[in-house]
Amino acid sequence: MLIVSRKSHHKKDKDAERTYKEEKLLGKLCEIKSIIAKNKHKFDSFNLSFQDESRFGFMTKQKQVLVSKGVHPVGKYQHSYQSFWLWGCFSPITGNSFCWETLSVSNDIFEGFLNDLSKQNPKELKILIIDNAGFHASKNMTIPENIEFTRIPAYTPELNTAKKVWQWMKEKVAMKFFEDLESLKKKNN
Repeated sequence: MLIVSRKSHHKKDKDAERTYKEEKLLGKLCEIKSIIAKNKHKFDSFNLSFQDESRFGFMTKQKQVLVSKGVHPVGKYQHSYQSFWLWGCFSPITGNSFCWETLSVSNDIFEGFLNDLSKQNPKELKILIIDNAGFHASKNMTIPENIEFTRIPAYTPELNTAKKVWQWMKEKVAMKFFEDLESLKKKNN
């Protein structure tokens, strides 16, 4: 299988990325340890998860194929704007995941996702590593008390391993055609 590496954004601040990896994330985990110690009656454990969302639809995802020298492969292409969004949290510590399916993205949907996530093992403090998507703005949202955020630096999606889950799922549907969204959803389950 050929795997194409994720491109690095030209606006990425390498110092911000290094600071995040070496200092900010460690500092956040120490802060979480302190929160748990102060709130033993509320939390009995903690978990780290990577959160992200991705759109799945009928636009055929092209991929690299292995062919003989001189052969120019032609791939069929389906062009349609029907789609749905998958929201997910994936824990590299426990292997647990939590997913939601929606027709769009917004602050309200993100808030609903967080509320449902908080009900899964409510005595667990959940640390979510998230990106800086506009609908992740939390100033006007009520964030459940058992959820804490740590944001990756701008233009560094490679630090969010949830993107690898979406990449894997999209690889399963690459170069394939689907009659309807239900068929696509079944393939992704």
